[in-house]
Amino acid sequence: MNAMPFTLDEFFGVFARYNEAIWPTQVLAYLAAAVAVGLLRATSPWQARIITGILAAMWAINGVGYHWTFFADANDAAWVFGAAFLVQAIALAGSTYLFPGLRFRIERDAASILGGLLIAFATVAYPIWGWLAGHVYPAYPAFGVTPCPTTIFTVGMLLLGTWSVARWLLILPVLWAGVGGSAAVLLDVPQDYGLIAALLIVLAVVVGRGFNRSEVRNVR
Repeated sequence: MNAMPFTLDEFFGVFARYNEAIWPTQVLAYLAAAVAVGLLRATSPWQARIITGILAAMWAINGVGYHWTFFADANDAAWVFGAAFLVQAIALAGSTYLFPGLRFRIERDAASILGGLLIAFATVAYPIWGWLAGHVYPAYPAFGVTPCPTTIFTVGMLLLGTWSVARWLLILPVLWAGVGGSAAVLLDVPQDYGLIAALLIVLAVVVGRGFNRSEVRNVR
């Protein structure tokens, strides 16, 4: 019995219509991700502002473009999902103004290694695994413009951020990882096991660092 309010064909049909409608936004998403990753070595205040701005744009596109404009036709819950994605977009966009000390950088610690692995998975391994599973353009979840790979990438980037700020920005992505991770089993999207991995990684980092510990990374 299908536990979802839509069929498998309807689910992937949403991706097909959405991807065709927004092309070439998918290419721009990859270019934006490359900019965000390239800025990890920068230390100026604008570094975090651009990175969080890129992430915010991705979440806004997902919320309005994917959830509200397309997925809502198949699932009424998409209105709630879209609103949550917009809240995350606003939180990301405003984070550097509320917390000017926010920076993103690669450290020699487990969180940075795991964050880097999630970034690589979302941008490279996720689409390859999807292709191996039979998900080809346009009927597949594309990076940066659909929720699951976007969430994995966001978690990876936030694990490289100042923990005293990033820990709060991880709340909604972690919640979506729990919701979206069910697609790995229920909707035959094996690459979404990356969401479950992201969820477990965040929980491990929280245990290791302590959610309430105000760790601030020094800015060189």
